[in-house]
Amino acid sequence: QRHGLPLVASGDVHMHVRGRRALQDALTAIRLGCTVAEAGHALFPNGERHLRRVEDLAAIHPPALLAETARIAARCRFNLRGINYVYPHELVPPGMRAIDHLRALTLAGACRRWPQGIPAGVSRQLEHEFVLIERLGYEHFFLTVEDIVRWARAQQPPILCQGRGSSANSAVCYCLGITAVDPEHGNLLFERFLSIERDEPPDIDVDFEHERREEVIQYVFAKYGRTRAALAATVIRYRGKSAARDIGRVLGLAEDQLDQLSQAYAHTSEDLPIADSLRERGFDPQAPVMRRMVGLVAQLRGFPRHLSQHVGGFVISEHPLHTLVPVENAAMADRTIIQWDKDDLESLKLLKVDCLALGMLTCLRKCFDLVRMHEGRELELATVPQDDEETYAMIRAADTVGVFQIESRAQMSMLPRLRPAVFYDLVVQVAIVRPGPIQGGMVHPYLRRRQQLEAIDYPQSASERAAGQGESQVRAVLERTLGVPIFQEQVMKLVEVVAGFTPGQADELRRAMAAWKRKGGLEPFRERIRDGMLANGYEESYFERIFEQIKGFGEYGFPESHSASFALLAYASSWLKCHHPAAFTCALLNSLPMGFYGPAQLIRDAQRHGVRVLPVDVTISDWDCTLEAPSENGHCRSGFSRDALLQPCHQGIAADVPFVGEPSGPMLSDRAPKSIAAEAAPTTEQQRSGSHRSHETDQRTGQGDPATENKAFALRLGFSRISGFAEATAQRIVAARDAQAFRDVADLVHRAGLNAGERARLADADALRSLSGHRHQARWDSAGIDQPIAVIADAPLNEEAIRLAAPSLRRDVMSDYASQGFTLRRHPLALVRDVLDARRMLRARDVLGSRNGRRVRCAGLVTVRQRPGTARGVTFVTLEDETGILNVIVWAALASSQRRVLIESAVLGVEGELQSSEGVQHVIAHRLLNLDALLPELGAQSRDFH
Repeated sequence: QRHGLPLVASGDVHMHVRGRRALQDALTAIRLGCTVAEAGHALFPNGERHLRRVEDLAAIHPPALLAETARIAARCRFNLRGINYVYPHELVPPGMRAIDHLRALTLAGACRRWPQGIPAGVSRQLEHEFVLIERLGYEHFFLTVEDIVRWARAQQPPILCQGRGSSANSAVCYCLGITAVDPEHGNLLFERFLSIERDEPPDIDVDFEHERREEVIQYVFAKYGRTRAALAATVIRYRGKSAARDIGRVLGLAEDQLDQLSQAYAHTSEDLPIADSLRERGFDPQAPVMRRMVGLVAQLRGFPRHLSQHVGGFVISEHPLHTLVPVENAAMADRTIIQWDKDDLESLKLLKVDCLALGMLTCLRKCFDLVRMHEGRELELATVPQDDEETYAMIRAADTVGVFQIESRAQMSMLPRLRPAVFYDLVVQVAIVRPGPIQGGMVHPYLRRRQQLEAIDYPQSASERAAGQGESQVRAVLERTLGVPIFQEQVMKLVEVVAGFTPGQADELRRAMAAWKRKGGLEPFRERIRDGMLANGYEESYFERIFEQIKGFGEYGFPESHSASFALLAYASSWLKCHHPAAFTCALLNSLPMGFYGPAQLIRDAQRHGVRVLPVDVTISDWDCTLEAPSENGHCRSGFSRDALLQPCHQGIAADVPFVGEPSGPMLSDRAPKSIAAEAAPTTEQQRSGSHRSHETDQRTGQGDPATENKAFALRLGFSRISGFAEATAQRIVAARDAQAFRDVADLVHRAGLNAGERARLADADALRSLSGHRHQARWDSAGIDQPIAVIADAPLNEEAIRLAAPSLRRDVMSDYASQGFTLRRHPLALVRDVLDARRMLRARDVLGSRNGRRVRCAGLVTVRQRPGTARGVTFVTLEDETGILNVIVWAALASSQRRVLIESAVLGVEGELQSSEGVQHVIAHRLLNLDALLPELGAQSRDFH
């Protein structure tokens, strides 16, 4: 009254219905970081803060207050379309039009790409793209991405980068050096990237080395300033696990119970409802607190939980971004983020530059560096030899552990069937093992046609049949993939030729495919496609087949341009693995975490390729893994000092000489296979190509053929392989060692300034064996060392040295796993082989040598569990023993009935049937056995994917 302000009616609405009060209380407690019981007066006293009908509001508030509320609401007018976004212009030289500058840069790049002359088809495509880019006003966008890529490659050393996604359909992007897919050799569809009808900005994704992407991000911030550049946000939403953990916490459950709750929700499925999953983990689903928890979790799922950063999507503006969108400082230093996610930004036509991170680019760059450093050969992506037959033979044999994109279980199973022989086969290979082609029923027809087991047909329209010339527009679209649509671009082009769609309408279909499950967006297209196809004289059955394939692409399919970009990296990594296995494995280990496999599988695969792997050693190792050249006598440094070999404990050392001085493959009674994957694929291809470079292994020493092994580089493991070991500590060790070699453990500890925890980790990892001989001695030698008092620091000590017995092989192996997650000694299964033999458990090698359909019993360490969303409850398990790996298929019914054995076993026994078809072998499980009691010290070693 004093200020003359009118009163307004407000419901202070926090929930849409009164029944959500319990969820509101839980969210309040989550926000405050306490339990609901502790929240007290922070909770609302009742459930009245909910939406009401107008009639109910009128019964509560005076008409004048409601009228004032309505008046204020009517004045609140804001249209998001009014946001006036302008793209930065500073990359264009003064007095020059943006399109002219883009044209000049593009044509200069084209001359570098084709020094003998730009092909006529490429010139026509460039002109077509220039017209569209200028008409849509995206010249500055292309110039920005080109500037970022050019800057990255100008660094010393250059940052490896490559564009992918739909931008690889653009000849302009190729000439600017943004992408690496040659438009002259690809059947690319520019409209998939940019068109008049496409009502959204172009999407240019550029991958950079994942360890150096931050340099790129900071370059963008430095160039445009944090007021004009910001990263897009991502809204992280509650899923079952996170909702169960947060709700359980505010309901007062203990931390160990929260872990079990989280796991219960992680493993629910149609075959295992949450009540059964809770019961498996010791909870009573009918207990009041559990019923309350389950109800609240169901309500909370899908709620926004917190704001995170997009993986690399930048928005850059001519004017300060805060005048357009809400911005905030990120949790990471020197970063600004926009509070809207990428979909919001695209809806508002704000251009986004995606600077993404890819681990394989880091690996390739490190591998190129190693090859240059140790062999004097300069390599880069563009100079990797093409069409190498030995590389393709390796790929056909599914020997692809560690290789980009084609290393997964599903890809390995496909490789012997698809049998890639040229680059385009790899493009298909990358794309075909995706939910889209699988769900759309494209895989088996393609394989049958490729194997000449099924005729290839290209249906004709009525006019084509009337002409009687046998020509078909469908053939022009699908000939490269044998009449089967594998790529998104083919689907788009197909509806143009068979149903009369315009390029823009085809792009609308693409967007609808991506969202059809969420929005039901394909039905409006069904009749349009059907009517168009029938009008053109195509059969109803062909329409049904095409539409089912289109629906399959809604499950996630690759554009051809994206597959081609990834295939380039798949081939390059395969070539390096084939011809430089030590350098490739070294680079992989130094680039982790990435890919499908952990260090243990990568190291064993390298050993099976004849790579000598040497342990972490304080007298030799760096932080990263390194390569060691053999000396004149053909031997790499063992890591032993001469004095260590002469000490009384030398017998304990000698027992493990292969571990430090010899090829470190697993100790087998016979030939060790070339690779983990090779045992799951036929050996006939390897024998035919000569690519199966076997590694003969002596049962006692593991020593390989000196004629070949001693010429190769050895792989020395770095301190980074020790769990929990800090890089700063490793750098102190290296600096002290560079100044003077270590005399003993005490000298190392004092000069490197190691605390008790650091020296314990080194001893546990057996990294002190050059100075102490073995783990037990290293632990003893390092345990009682303290910094000496200054006045007696140099005084001689006359204490008699205490020598301890070496640990058993089993204890050493288990300590290796505990400290590093792998061993260079004997495989753990070899330690219990006598027990497994007594139980008639076959070795992996013997299982895979059996006839198709044989009943088998086998066992191994679980290295991978996979339950793809498209596999209908089937779980794929990879087992490893001392002779190789086995792929096991666990059908949904067995996975449900033996769920805990499947999920919790580190050592898994399987009774089942061997199936062998088209060079692919796996065991169909009939019964699972938990054999953890054989190796109770081991613990879980698997990587699980869902």
